Amino acid sequence: MNSVHDSLRRQGLSRPRDGRVLGGVCAGLGRRFGIDPWPARLLFLLILLIIPGSQFLIYPVLWILMPSEDAPAASYPTP
Repeated sequence: MNSVHDSLRRQGLSRPRDGRVLGGVCAGLGRRFGIDPWPARLLFLLILLIIPGSQFLIYPVLWILMPSEDAPAASYPTP
């Protein structure tokens, strides 16, 4: 599974920590293709409406396969 996550991360597909509504899949797809999250969500919804029943398969699979964006490293002052 780590090789799949690494491959998707190299391609620019990751679920961002901020801007998520459910799992961050559409926000990640929108960022990858250079569009805002809301138009990406609407486009994803339209595609899923064209192919009935696919939303129960595609979104969860993408949620599992797309790696979550790494949390920013906390910076602690050194004494």
